[in-house]
Amino acid sequence: MRKVVFDTETTNFFSDVGKNEPAALDLAVVCIYDSATDDYKSFTKEELPKLWPILEKADLLIGFNSEHFDIPLLNKYYSGDLSKIRGVDLLKEVKKVLGRRIKLDTLAEATLGRKKIGDGTEAVRWWRVGEIDKVIKYCIEDVKITKEIYEYALKNGYLKYRDMKIIKEIPLDTSGWEKISETDSHKLTHTLPF
Repeated sequence: MRKVVFDTETTNFFSDVGKNEPAALDLAVVCIYDSATDDYKSFTKEELPKLWPILEKADLLIGFNSEHFDIPLLNKYYSGDLSKIRGVDLLKEVKKVLGRRIKLDTLAEATLGRKKIGDGTEAVRWWRVGEIDKVIKYCIEDVKITKEIYEYALKNGYLKYRDMKIIKEIPLDTSGWEKISETDSHKLTHTLPF
């Protein structure tokens, strides 16, 4: 099974565009982990044509808040519909159980014992002053954390978070995350030459 873990960063804020729609924002960079090559890569907006064939060949897209944020943002640039590729949005899975959203940093600290190296607002500021390498490093680190949290949940059936001073578990049903049915076995070909 080819799994792609991904995250995006933008060049602007919702307040800049006057609405809370991810597709209204502009992409700075998208970073991925590709299980087929076992490596991390980054793509700027200009490099997206190199990304599409990788995503199209994925059996599973894994992200955090990806269904609400990253996929709509990327679909702005894609000729097809990336939401048609099977995915696991870890935030959505957590919210199903907890009934509320929780930060990736909160999960990472309690589950993995480490924190993120920044936040999305810092990434926009770094981008604006030309610190592109810093944005890419931050985005790749978020992909690494997302990958590790996904693998932890798959192995253990739960993630952890801190509620006040108490570490609590979020039980997750991961049984269907990596099951492939015949309907899932198709691949998109919107960017491939005919």
